Amino acid sequence: MQLSGRFGPFGGCFVSELLIPALEEMESAWLAAREDSAFKAELDDLLARWAGRPTPLYRAPALSDTIGCEVYLKREDLLHGGAHKTNNTIGQALLAKRMGRTQLIAETGAGQHGVATAMAGALLGLNVRVFMGAKDVARQQPNVRRMQLFGAEVIPVESGSRSLKDAINETLRYWTETVATSFYVFGTVAGPHPYPSIVKDFQRVIGEEIRADLQAELGRLPTAVMACVGGGSNAMGAFAEFVPHPEVRLIGVEPAGHGLETGQHGATLIAGRPGCVHGSISYLLQDDVGQVLEAHSISAGLDYPGVGPEHAWLKEQGRAQYVSATDNEALDALSWLCRNEGILPALESSHAVAAAMKTAGQWQAEDVLVINLSGRGDKDLAHAISAMDARGGVA
Repeated sequence: MQLSGRFGPFGGCFVSELLIPALEEMESAWLAAREDSAFKAELDDLLARWAGRPTPLYRAPALSDTIGCEVYLKREDLLHGGAHKTNNTIGQALLAKRMGRTQLIAETGAGQHGVATAMAGALLGLNVRVFMGAKDVARQQPNVRRMQLFGAEVIPVESGSRSLKDAINETLRYWTETVATSFYVFGTVAGPHPYPSIVKDFQRVIGEEIRADLQAELGRLPTAVMACVGGGSNAMGAFAEFVPHPEVRLIGVEPAGHGLETGQHGATLIAGRPGCVHGSISYLLQDDVGQVLEAHSISAGLDYPGVGPEHAWLKEQGRAQYVSATDNEALDALSWLCRNEGILPALESSHAVAAAMKTAGQWQAEDVLVINLSGRGDKDLAHAISAMDARGGVA
């Protein structure tokens, strides 16, 4: 490996020796592509003309009035495919083609990463195989159908908790068997090096656009940037530009599920401790003997017992703050944003909106809070309505 892949004590590359050559080749190809003006030009052109970048930075008037400061939503929900995932998948798919691979493989939870991988594969003429926990297949049927329409093969994973963790396990197993022809398009800033750095690299456009738009409109940096955190790619994309600016608060929002006190949650940075999962060291939900605990969230995209190693390092340094929102708080935020801003957010993003709403009255009027709205909620509609009906209707 050319880079250490470490964020303080976190990160690293702890995988089967069969995958080490593939990861080393990937790192070399990525580092070369970063310096290749032709690669960058092709990526920028596809992000603009195919995916629809830049996405708007929208001042949310009702949310601003409710929270008590200037609140802006970074509208990644308007990106082609419906979420920030497209930024990363088109970048990795171009890298795969550069390396001569013919098949993209991916894990997915909420299905947005799977959809984005399927779209990129269709665009670039690459076969796509997506591993998805059987539980998530059932609750994310619109995205399953979309992946299939784009030509991807969706493989339900029945092992373990039948969710994102198990989908990653199966994808890694399959990759060891097909490493010569397959490129694993990893969906978040976790996993073995170089994935945390590659995914951040392709997602940092979010924060770059936030900064440019605020400078143009207000001539300043934000007071705080807030985003939901499962594995942490949308948050790292929004945070990366501002990490060197300590005056900008960075706030990640994890899923508290039914509540932290119940033990049924996915708040890894809040309730977990350091351990090794999926090829790197980071915070992890685990029992007293180190066995991985099942995560829970109403949001499939946050239903993950680990977290990206750079988030763990930002927490350890005190550079970023990590809070949580429950399933019910996320559902309330989703319905509130629909009724008051005319925007249907993904359940993942609804956690960030919910946490922001809990800070009402804690800001100065001139403060600027940016919430990364990482995806749209069409995929969650049936699941969210069923959950609302089960608890007695919309709040």
